[in-house]
Amino acid sequence: MSGNDAPVAAPAAWARAPERSNMLTLRLMCWIALRCGRRVARAVLHPIALYFVLFAPAARRHSLRYLGRALGRPARWSDAYRHVHSFAATILDRVYLLRGQLDLFDLRLQGVEAIDQAMAEGHGAFLLGAHLGSFEVLRTAGCAQGRLRVAMVMYPDNARKINAALSAVAPDAKPEIIALGRMDSMLAVRDWLDGGGLAGMLGDRVLHDSDAQHGKELRVPFLGRETVFSDGPFRLAALLRRRVIFMAGLYLGGNRYEVRFEPLADFTQRCDAAERERRIREAVCGYVARLESLCREHPYNWFNFHDFWHED
Repeated sequence: MSGNDAPVAAPAAWARAPERSNMLTLRLMCWIALRCGRRVARAVLHPIALYFVLFAPAARRHSLRYLGRALGRPARWSDAYRHVHSFAATILDRVYLLRGQLDLFDLRLQGVEAIDQAMAEGHGAFLLGAHLGSFEVLRTAGCAQGRLRVAMVMYPDNARKINAALSAVAPDAKPEIIALGRMDSMLAVRDWLDGGGLAGMLGDRVLHDSDAQHGKELRVPFLGRETVFSDGPFRLAALLRRRVIFMAGLYLGGNRYEVRFEPLADFTQRCDAAERERRIREAVCGYVARLESLCREHPYNWFNFHDFWHED
């Protein structure tokens, strides 16, 4: 990691970009998913994915750049298509997961002992992931087993259309969300954790200086080129003195998902300011290393279609 923190940026391009979603198309897809079944709905994903590859040039460009780094070779249009199709497949599966139809999926879990340890302590924990695979498969699996209470700590407006369409098809299964960017956000997170809940966050996007996490932007090597990550999630965990567990709900194709948990950082013990900063930096590096490893292992799972390395 570079010793210099990157300057705080204006609102990131991904946060300012409008959703490339059409409400009518989303509602039609939800209707097909429920009336015609998953097999028919998945067939409809092919022309949708092809449309976005052909008519979303900026997203295609960023996808190809990322895939070239993750695959270790020049990415082809077929790779971009597979990338978009994987993303569309996880969005479709949210319809069934929100409705509790876990029988449709082959779901495997790894590292659940990390969750069990955190729950046994009774103080909750942070789950830190990325725009990698499906968070919904994690949340739904935990709720179905009656073991986990998971709230997503996020900016809810960025995917408003998708969330509205999914809420319409499963109004009784609305995910628990703690909204960032509000005066009481941190208190809400603390209360949720004190109640034994898990707070899920995604750490692969940088926002701006009004971010409620109050994080610093740090430059870290990622897939062969230095770029910016925020230490905000770790700073929040350090402030509230909680454990941080890395999580990923990997989409393996077809109906197969694999949920992984791995201990990432432990901020439960008191320490001085210098030691806290060292631990936060070390945790950011550990997070980025795990994300990079999974991007190489499952390259079509990281759903970043923005200028992540600021190449434009």
